[in-house]
Amino acid sequence: MLATAEQCVLLVIDMQERLLPAMSEQEQSLKNALILVTAAREMGVPVLASEQYSKGLGRTVPELSALIGPDDVFAKTEFSCSENVEIRSRISALRRSQVVLAGFESHVCVLQTAFGLSELGMKTFVAADATASRQTSSKEIACSRLARAGIEIVTTEMVVFEWLKSADAPAFRTLSRLIR
Repeated sequence: MLATAEQCVLLVIDMQERLLPAMSEQEQSLKNALILVTAAREMGVPVLASEQYSKGLGRTVPELSALIGPDDVFAKTEFSCSENVEIRSRISALRRSQVVLAGFESHVCVLQTAFGLSELGMKTFVAADATASRQTSSKEIACSRLARAGIEIVTTEMVVFEWLKSADAPAFRTLSRLIR
C-alpha cells in the first residue's frame, strides 16, 4: 500500500531539545523529519507532534516547532501516543486512515505508537530515516519487529514521492528540491 496525502497524518514523536543530543543518528533524523513536515504542509497533510515529559526533556526542537502549530503539539507521559486521549482524539477527528511516524526513540515511543495506531485500524508507516534511538542496534531491531508485524517501514523520500504521485503535481518542483 502506498501512503497518500489525502489519507495521511504525519505524527512527529518526541523530537525534543534534550533528547536530540543523545540520539545516534540525530542529524539525519532531524533533517528528514524537517523534510517530511515541509512536504506535509505543502501537500495538505495534517502534522501533529508529541512531547514526552517536556519539563524534563525540553520542548520540540526549534527547527520543527517553527513549522508545527502550537495547537498541534501534545504533551504526554505515555510512551505510546495512541494511549494519550488528546492525541488519539485529534487523530480520530481528522478522519484519515493512514499515519506516517517520525521521531524518537525508535524502539520505545515510535514502536509503541506504531503498534497502538495499527491496532486502532490505522495503516501505519514508520519513516525509518526520520527516526532514531540512542543506539543504532535498538532502531534496527525495532524496524525489524515492526516490519514483521505488518507496519510499513519507509524512507522520507518514499513518503514524499508517494504523496506527490506524479512529476506533474503542483508541488513537485518545490518538494523534489528538498530531497536533493
